[in-house]
Amino acid sequence: MKLGVFISDFKYDAELLDRIASDETGVFLVHDGVYNAVVKENGKPSPLLEKVSKVFVLKDDLKLRGFAEDAVPSNVEVVDYGDIVDKLMEEYRKVIWL
Repeated sequence: MKLGVFISDFKYDAELLDRIASDETGVFLVHDGVYNAVVKENGKPSPLLEKVSKVFVLKDDLKLRGFAEDAVPSNVEVVDYGDIVDKLMEEYRKVIWL
């Protein structure tokens, strides 16, 4: 089952994500969740980025919070609203918001 997970909070407690994540899980960082893609603590990226293989960050929310796209690590894909809709319709059978 391909699962799309939306995360809109910074410093998200990834306990639930640990239980549901698989190779087919895609995480969409939106609203304040985009901080997980760019803010480092003690020089380390968010552990959330290591839990799944596909991470997407919404470009508009990133820019709204003052971050450039080049601040995003290479393993995170910057997407727009249309890209999210396409991915949800074509790739992910189930979607949840954490």
